[in-house]
Amino acid sequence: MTGVAAFPNSAPLPPPTPGTTSAGSVCVSTPANNATVTSPAHVVAAASLVNPIDHMRVYIDGTAEYFTFYNTVDALLWMDPGTHAIEVIGTDKNGNDVSTSFTLNVVAPQAAGINNIQNLPNWAPCGALYAPGDPRAGQVCAAGFGQPVSAMTEGQSTPSLSGSSAMFTIGGFPTFANELYTKYLAGGSNVSDFTYDLYFMIDQPQRPQALEFDVNQTINNTRWVFGTECNFKADGKWDVWNAESGGAGAWVPTTVPCNVFSANTWNHLVWTFERVGNQVHYVSVAVNGQTYNVDLYEQNQPGWPIEDIDVAFQMDLDSLGEPYTVWLDKVTLTAN
Repeated sequence: MTGVAAFPNSAPLPPPTPGTTSAGSVCVSTPANNATVTSPAHVVAAASLVNPIDHMRVYIDGTAEYFTFYNTVDALLWMDPGTHAIEVIGTDKNGNDVSTSFTLNVVAPQAAGINNIQNLPNWAPCGALYAPGDPRAGQVCAAGFGQPVSAMTEGQSTPSLSGSSAMFTIGGFPTFANELYTKYLAGGSNVSDFTYDLYFMIDQPQRPQALEFDVNQTINNTRWVFGTECNFKADGKWDVWNAESGGAGAWVPTTVPCNVFSANTWNHLVWTFERVGNQVHYVSVAVNGQTYNVDLYEQNQPGWPIEDIDVAFQMDLDSLGEPYTVWLDKVTLTAN
């Protein structure tokens, strides 16, 4: 598992008073004030600042629910039915805040999915460390012994089940190395049960050390890491992540086998997770229609102030570093 290094940012402060200041302004392009929306609601906003951006946050009813280091917000927010006060805040490098607020009326049940996530833009890649120029440059990301050559290409009509898959390639390093791709897509502290449903295909299934499929939820300065990997060559099992106190972290083998998959064949993977107190609950996994009861409880990760709900996919090279390609399709996250 990756991204478990100590994090330098402090916990969020209470939201400031809305309005335009000399530091700049925030503009929400969607939805309109007092709009009636379904959940998760799509919120798009941008900050225009005099000084360089430090971060933006979205508050729902006074609670920080979504974070980004950049000057734009493009997020899906899970909310209970009812009326909610939303505030979007931009903070510059000098600590100046600009914000705007609006009201949303949520009418649909929140047990809804975000579909075809493989097609959404701005997946964030990183190798052993976050690259220079990244807001987290130099921190541990996907670990391994070095930086592989990797790329994600969306909009693949073939091979595809939906007509638009995403292709991931990795290689260019002689031994153990990894590449992590993360899509920061949502927020909402009111949801705690997740289903991560996707299809994947491998061209050279004997080559990966492991393939990792994750969901992460961060609220109240704490992250619940639902980390899973098909660990082909270490234990031949599906492993799950235990963040442990202080965020050291370790992989925990389950009893569920994870054997080498057939080449160039679509595989259907469905993980169900639950946030329970300070623990993550790995409920079950289904692989190509066969469901396994996992029922493992592991620890969450304190001291992580980036509020969001995200999904991630990681490719691992083995000791030989041989290149391979994976396609993802029909990637869906459902929460309630």
